[in-house]
Amino acid sequence: MAGIVVKFVFIAAISIPIQADLGVFVNELQVRKDLQLVLIDLLNGVARKDEVTCMVIICDSVYLNVFEGNIFKRTFAVPIVMIVVEEYEDLLSPNYDTLEALRQARRDGCNMYTIIMANGFQVTSLLIFGDRHRILDTRAKYIILHDVSLFHSSLHYIWKRIVNVVFLKYHRRVIGKVKNRAWFDLSTVPFPNPIKGIFISRRVDTWSGQFHYSRDLFVDKTGNLNGEVLNVVYFDHLPSVVVMKSNEANKVGGVEVEILNTLAKKMNFVHNLYEPIDSNIHKWGQKDSNGSFSGLLGEMVNDKADLALGNLQYTPYHLELLDLSNPYTSQCWTFLTPEALSDNSWKTLILPFNLYMWIAVLLVLLVTGSIFYGLANYYINLLNYKPLNTKNKANEKKDNYAKPVGLYLFGEITNSILYTYGMLLVVSLPKLPTGWSIRLLTGWYWLYCILLVVSYRASMTAILAKPAPRVTIDTLKELVNSKIACGGWGIQTKQFFEGSLDEMGQTISERFETVENPEKAAEKIAKGVFAYYDSSDFLKYLSVKRKTNMNLSSPMSKTAVQDKGNRNLHIMSDCVVNIPISIGFHKNSPLKPLADIYIQRIIEVGLVEKWLSDIMYKIRSMDANEEEIKALINLKKLYCAFVALAIGYSLSLLCLLGEFVHWNFIVKKDPSFDKYAIDIYYMNKNKRALEL
Repeated sequence: MAGIVVKFVFIAAISIPIQADLGVFVNELQVRKDLQLVLIDLLNGVARKDEVTCMVIICDSVYLNVFEGNIFKRTFAVPIVMIVVEEYEDLLSPNYDTLEALRQARRDGCNMYTIIMANGFQVTSLLIFGDRHRILDTRAKYIILHDVSLFHSSLHYIWKRIVNVVFLKYHRRVIGKVKNRAWFDLSTVPFPNPIKGIFISRRVDTWSGQFHYSRDLFVDKTGNLNGEVLNVVYFDHLPSVVVMKSNEANKVGGVEVEILNTLAKKMNFVHNLYEPIDSNIHKWGQKDSNGSFSGLLGEMVNDKADLALGNLQYTPYHLELLDLSNPYTSQCWTFLTPEALSDNSWKTLILPFNLYMWIAVLLVLLVTGSIFYGLANYYINLLNYKPLNTKNKANEKKDNYAKPVGLYLFGEITNSILYTYGMLLVVSLPKLPTGWSIRLLTGWYWLYCILLVVSYRASMTAILAKPAPRVTIDTLKELVNSKIACGGWGIQTKQFFEGSLDEMGQTISERFETVENPEKAAEKIAKGVFAYYDSSDFLKYLSVKRKTNMNLSSPMSKTAVQDKGNRNLHIMSDCVVNIPISIGFHKNSPLKPLADIYIQRIIEVGLVEKWLSDIMYKIRSMDANEEEIKALINLKKLYCAFVALAIGYSLSLLCLLGEFVHWNFIVKKDPSFDKYAIDIYYMNKNKRALEL
């Protein structure tokens, strides 16, 4: 609807008479009769065969009269964005109105551009600016006036990106004094054939009142590349690209290589795989101080390669430099952290129950011991009650000091708690207490103790039978609290954490270090002082290689020597972020739309999942084939027993010291104390306690 409004405004604007200085060349060309007619046939042909969502017309004052009302009356009605460029305007830096019109056309999805301008240098500037800042849709269809300045060697890279283009070249034959009707030569870029030194356009048709061959001028040029050789730069990063080195040559495999082979078969091209110079140093590459790029990104930015393989993340940073295919998978990016930062074997005694269970057991112990004490005192008071007509007061007094059988176990609060605790440890009582209420409570409490002890023993057996528990870092919060340094490859990774909106991400960025060599990072992790950031699949490979000392140049080697590192490496279970992974194309590549279709089909049939499983199978099998830790009871697992024994020794020693102090500073200081009649001393002391 917006496009229709634009067209209406344009028609109203051109209805005003405009006097344009056409010049000698334009007068001879007879714009209204020749250029108008060929454009009408071209636009109608494109609109008839292809779906034109919106059309952009860019012209200057010289050719403005071409686009008078007659041309729109005779063409199919499509939304139009009309841009008139001043003769002096520098299109390497367009003015605000021109720039906003181009942006709006791109947002509206216009897929047809008609550029009719007399100044070829302005056209080249427009194409350079539109390609550099993605203002123009390079995969749209273009109609451009032929000009030799468009084919300068410095612009050859443009015609590797804009391939759906038709150049209009005017011809007028003169035989004697008779002038033949003007005709146009319609040519296009020689894609997929590479431009070697000199640009030689390929003729597709001629027009002299009508098209001579009536060919499809905008045929798809990417469906069949006719065996052309495409340069493909790669970086070794499992599982996307796996390089297996041998004495003769390198064998390159991986998920992305399999996708590339499938694309090469369907689109009929040959790929030339190569690694960038010093790829082990520059890796993916980054921006240098002079503004250039190194590594794999440098090959793509400098248009030396057509495709890039190397586990490229679908991020704004990469999208700014090159085109990325539709993601073929999503990877979990997390940290590789050290295991067993502390040993918790000493806690094995309390591990069978959690905190709340221990609190419940302690409360039941105290409550049950208090109930036993209360019931025992009730029975003691009940049995000590005598009728008032007792005959022998001496015997009555003697009975007051004698406790009924079994009730002495719970007659004092300390003894009650101790015997209740003894039943919890499945230690039988020395005497069965008197009183049915205490006996019933004892029976049910024994059932509780049996169930509790059996559960505790079963859990303890399981803990001692399995390998020692591993203390690992599995969340970002635990990593932040661990205070260890973090790192990864590239300054862009650090910038990712710096741009985080949460506090933990900001904390990670403050401790983040750029690391060029993951092997050295693994050594630091084994020392327990570092955490390395990468995809979980690559971290799995790095962890297994660290354990088995795999050959760097042959990650699939079966030769393995057990590594004697300080600590095992552990992949953090929580993902920091799930990042889509894509194949890279050079900026504004015409190959991307069709390649996306084939990649989507590859994903849908499950080939990507199969290839990924095949690549990671040997890594996982090598990890699974490691010698498992046997379930043996060793000294380390029984730390808890010695800890409990040490606690018992310590408490016993403290009690012994307390008794020693009490004996020497309280008992011996008592005036009634007689060391030769200690039994009489304690008898008198008990009598005083009873009287009180």
